[in-house]
Amino acid sequence: MKETRDIIIDEAYKLFLNHNYEAVSISMISEAIGLTKGAMYHHFRNKEELFRAVIDSHFPVSTVVVDVENISLKDYTEACIRHTHGILMAIFGDDEPFIPVNYLSLIADSFRHYEGFAVSKSKVMEDAVADVKIILENAIRRGEIRGDIDVTIVALQYFSMSIGLAGDLIRNNSVKSAMESMTSQLNQLYYLLKK
Repeated sequence: MKETRDIIIDEAYKLFLNHNYEAVSISMISEAIGLTKGAMYHHFRNKEELFRAVIDSHFPVSTVVVDVENISLKDYTEACIRHTHGILMAIFGDDEPFIPVNYLSLIADSFRHYEGFAVSKSKVMEDAVADVKIILENAIRRGEIRGDIDVTIVALQYFSMSIGLAGDLIRNNSVKSAMESMTSQLNQLYYLLKK
């Protein structure tokens, strides 16, 4: 039962990625898999439920999990780079060709057609920025970085650099290039913050 469900999710993912939410029908998905629509409805009540399963399965959006009270900013920076690389590899793979705008379109569809997606992702983002603020405040207190910074602005910069990967992916069509750009930017920001 689980194998069939996973196959449906994977095939629907390909269709949603290469078309858009509105263009993909249950009929298209069932034809691509070779199942009847009835068999599809055995696993998913409707297209919306299937779409949510696709997004949950293929777009792991999470923040780096660290001990915010005790981690140094340098170690946090390195953890962010590793975490982001892991997410990109899970989404894009190592050498599989991809069209970044299709992924951005699918994410945009998520905001329109996945009820609660925007709210849940906004909460993840707010929590990430709050964690970075704590890490920055502790780094200042420990003397790791300068104390004359606006902690809120710098926390937003850390978060924005990760989000900015989308632009690098579109521009260069390369996970490696996007990661190199993010790594350089985060390391430069850390260097500028150091005492």
